[in-house]
Amino acid sequence: MSIKILAIGDVVGRPGRTVLKDRLASLVEQRAIDLVVANAENSASGSGIIPAQVEELRGAGVDVLTTGDHIWKRAQIVPHMNNGLPLLRPANYPADAKGRGYGIFRTASGLAVGVMNLVGRVYMNPAECPFRTADAAVAEMSAETPIIIVDMHAEATSEKVAMGWYLDGRVTAVVGTHTHIPTADERVLPGGTAYITDLGMTGPYDSVLGRQTDKVLHRFTTGMYAPFDVASGDVRLCGAIIEADPETGRASSIERLCLRPDA
Repeated sequence: MSIKILAIGDVVGRPGRTVLKDRLASLVEQRAIDLVVANAENSASGSGIIPAQVEELRGAGVDVLTTGDHIWKRAQIVPHMNNGLPLLRPANYPADAKGRGYGIFRTASGLAVGVMNLVGRVYMNPAECPFRTADAAVAEMSAETPIIIVDMHAEATSEKVAMGWYLDGRVTAVVGTHTHIPTADERVLPGGTAYITDLGMTGPYDSVLGRQTDKVLHRFTTGMYAPFDVASGDVRLCGAIIEADPETGRASSIERLCLRPDA
């Protein structure tokens, strides 16, 4: 017996939400997925998330939503952060920040899965130490379940890799988000922790990180402001499927996933 968890990379705007509504249910059925975790901090026009989109993504089949440095971009979400939604903000934000950074969630069969959201500090805004924060959260969640998934939302690949090694043997998987570029370094570390530096983006790839190419090029070539509108072409669903032993929490495999429009 094993458990399969699908971790989905940054969902960008309406195109990202739409591809999940169109493709996720069949993917979950075909691959016998037990729990779906998706980073949703870019769901609202490419930056932030609002309550209606939380429900939209849950309706599409996402069980747990993680975020990152854009979680507060939409003020509408703030009052909803403490009302039991399966929506996490980085655990290493200040303790007074609304919401929670980790929690225990259950599969349809009742199996407990811990999920934690962290944000990096290299080339990012100030935050508490993600490593020390992870220590405390992992210790707490491990008392209830050996299956723990960590979304490390960070800019620097070195910081993500370091977190993978730091938590190896203590969590089921460390998956990176934030850069919107899928990496090809998926592996199971020696201690049994599945790792990938970045899950990639669930959204339009005919773009610059999900935004319209012409607007981004205008900004780069002129230095002038341009609204970074969400693009619409070549919309893909990207992430990774982690398979693990529910008794030990050790991962047996991690498979990179990138569903193209014609797949």
